[in-house]
Amino acid sequence: MALFDQLVSRSIMYVPGPIVGVFAKRYIAGQYLEDAFNETRKLNAQGIMGTIDVLGEFISTKDEALRFKEQAVEILEAIEENGLEANISIKPTQMGMKLDHDFGLANIREIVQRASELGNSVRIDMEDIHCTDDTLSYYTQLRQEYPAHVGTVLQSYLRRTLQDVRDMADGPLNIRLCKGIYNEPRRHAYKHPDVVNKNFVCSLKELFDAGAYVGIATHDSRLVYDACRLIEDHGLSSKDYEFQTLLGVDEELRSILVSQGHRLRVYIPFGVSWLPYAKRRLKENPDIARQALKQMVRLRGNT
Repeated sequence: MALFDQLVSRSIMYVPGPIVGVFAKRYIAGQYLEDAFNETRKLNAQGIMGTIDVLGEFISTKDEALRFKEQAVEILEAIEENGLEANISIKPTQMGMKLDHDFGLANIREIVQRASELGNSVRIDMEDIHCTDDTLSYYTQLRQEYPAHVGTVLQSYLRRTLQDVRDMADGPLNIRLCKGIYNEPRRHAYKHPDVVNKNFVCSLKELFDAGAYVGIATHDSRLVYDACRLIEDHGLSSKDYEFQTLLGVDEELRSILVSQGHRLRVYIPFGVSWLPYAKRRLKENPDIARQALKQMVRLRGNT
């Protein structure tokens, strides 16, 4: 990344919310479930699946966690009622994991159980490094109970990821593999982009070797190329994996993957707690972040 892009990415965290909101629209469906459903319908019409996520992290009371749990169940039921090709992604901290480990597990179990009854599935999202052990423990327990209806996430920038794959290879695996977005200490995370990419490819190979169903979550054309070669080498059919992308990011790549016969799922976030997510995404994409900063400068110049 160029020096200017690094400065832009760091500065975006200080851009006022209203300015971020202008550029966040491409990444976020809206504030309401119907906004997410409208995006899902558009994608389904293009042969693309969705995963719906309610934005919001690190709740502080069990009542908040119970509300998020109930909302997740309602979304699963609404997906079924509306005939949508979509599943849901949930954050374990939303479900109370940091308040009470067993309480969080019970909430997620209830969601996964309802998903199994509806023939759907739940992705347990990965958050920062302080959540990794508990998140994987939730997944390894629930996959024993509902093997076809729950998955989780591994991040290739973490040094531990290859070992996590090996530790979980004794059971069914449904994994979204991504690079990772949280700013973790060097002792936990690789900092060089080339190393992160190499670890992505190594982790993907180990997952395929273990018979995992993988959501290959990347917009990096180099990783897409490497993934396609691994798919070919392992003799996988299009039902054995899927690619995953973010809403509003590289729609041309999305079209290319679908045209080549790959299954594709798009992450569709919605909710009132959109600002932290939007800033992280803008930090990832310096081109969009640069536009946001220029807009802020223009507005200040007019005051």
